[in-house]
Amino acid sequence: MTIAVMSALIRPLMEGRLPEDIDVRWFTTKDEAMALAPLAEIGWFDMYDKADMAETISAATNLKWLNSIYAGVDGMPLDLLKDRDVIVTNGAGINATTIAEYVVMGMLTMAKGYREVVHAQGRHDWLQDSPGKVELYGSKALLLGYGAIGKLIETRLRAFDVDVTIVRRSSGPGTLGPDEWRAQLGEFDWVILAVPATDETDGMIGAAELAAMKPSARLINIARGSVVDQDALLTALTSSQIAEAFLDVTTPEPLPADHPLWDVPNAHVTMHLSGRAQDKMFIRSAQRFLENLARYKAGEPLQPRVNLDLGY
Repeated sequence: MTIAVMSALIRPLMEGRLPEDIDVRWFTTKDEAMALAPLAEIGWFDMYDKADMAETISAATNLKWLNSIYAGVDGMPLDLLKDRDVIVTNGAGINATTIAEYVVMGMLTMAKGYREVVHAQGRHDWLQDSPGKVELYGSKALLLGYGAIGKLIETRLRAFDVDVTIVRRSSGPGTLGPDEWRAQLGEFDWVILAVPATDETDGMIGAAELAAMKPSARLINIARGSVVDQDALLTALTSSQIAEAFLDVTTPEPLPADHPLWDVPNAHVTMHLSGRAQDKMFIRSAQRFLENLARYKAGEPLQPRVNLDLGY
C-alpha cells in the first residue's frame, strides 16, 4: 500500500475516486499533519501558514512526491526536497484564469475611477462626470512573467487592443530580456508583475524602477509582495511619482490593520483574493492530482513539475 497524507479540505472530492492500493491519511490540523508526515510517500500538505507547511514537509522523511495547489513554492524547503530527490508538482495554471481576469478588473477599476463610483453610490450621489477617463485601448503594458498566468493576461489585454510587451529570459519580437526592460520602463502605462517569487525576482521593483516609470503609470502586482520594495512603493504613491498601484499581494500577509498602505488613496489592496475569486480551484486541483496519481503509479512523468533549482 502507498500511504498518502493529505488535507481533509480535499477529501470530499477524492473519496470514491482513489485506487484501492492508496492508503490515505487525512489531517485537519498542523499537529495531525506533523504526526502523519513521516508515514507519507505522497504528501499534499497545503496550509495557510507557510512556516507550518515547511515544518510539516521537513518531517516527511519518506516522501517521494509532494503535491500542492499553490503555484508559488516560495517558503517550501526546496533544498531539502532536492536533497531527498522528491518530485514536486504545483498548482501552476489552476488559478490562472481568475487571476488574469482580476488583472483586467484592476486595470479597468483604476482606468475608470470605479472605486469613486462605488463610494458615490454609497453616498447616494449622482455623479455628473466620470472620475476616470483612461482607456485601455492603445495603452502600453509591460508584462513581467510569461507563465500560465502571464499568457492568459496577454490574451485578454490584446482583446482590449493594449500593446503588450513581454519580459522573458529570451528576447524576441514584442519581448524584452531580463537585462533590457528597465531601460524602457518609462514607455509603459501599465507595469504588470506575474513572476514567481525567487531570489532573482526579490525586490525587482524598487526605488530606481519606480522612479523610471512615468507619473501616469500604474503598477499591478499579482505575483508576490516580495517582488516589490513596499517602502519604496509607499513613497512613490504618496509623492505621486506613479499614478496608482493595484496590489493583490503585500508584505506581510495579512497586512496589519495599522499598516499605512491601507490608507494611501492611490493604492488598491485586494487581500490576495485573485486566485480565490472562483469556485473551481479545488475541483481542478483534485482532477489534476488524480491524473498525476495515475502517471505516478505507471512510472510516467508528472506535470507540472517544479524545477527545484529555479524555484518554479
